[in-house]
Amino acid sequence: MAERAVISRVTTGMRVVDTVGVEIGTVDLVQRGDPNAVTVQASTADPGGSLDELIESAAVEEPDVPADLAARLLRTGYLKVSTELARTGAVYVLADQIATVTDDQVRLHVPVGELPPEE
Repeated sequence: MAERAVISRVTTGMRVVDTVGVEIGTVDLVQRGDPNAVTVQASTADPGGSLDELIESAAVEEPDVPADLAARLLRTGYLKVSTELARTGAVYVLADQIATVTDDQVRLHVPVGELPPEE
């Protein structure tokens, strides 16, 4: 519940800073968590189907990360942050990685190296 309260204070355009003060970039997308999102259930129709195929078949465009991480991000909530520090130009922040939110800044409690890049 604490993650929901914190992420609800984040808006697009806010600056994002990691735990050691490195400015990562700006918030592009704020997605609140849905505890029921992308629940994976056993499928009898296609026992060879992968979790990646399940995610793709659900037409999920965001987050653009491996299926297991995407499911976690969708359940807990996340930020997509535009940054020059990642080869792909964006990283994702899980709601539970947010330490504080002020008027214009999101501070994380993890270093930028622990943030998954967009694929």
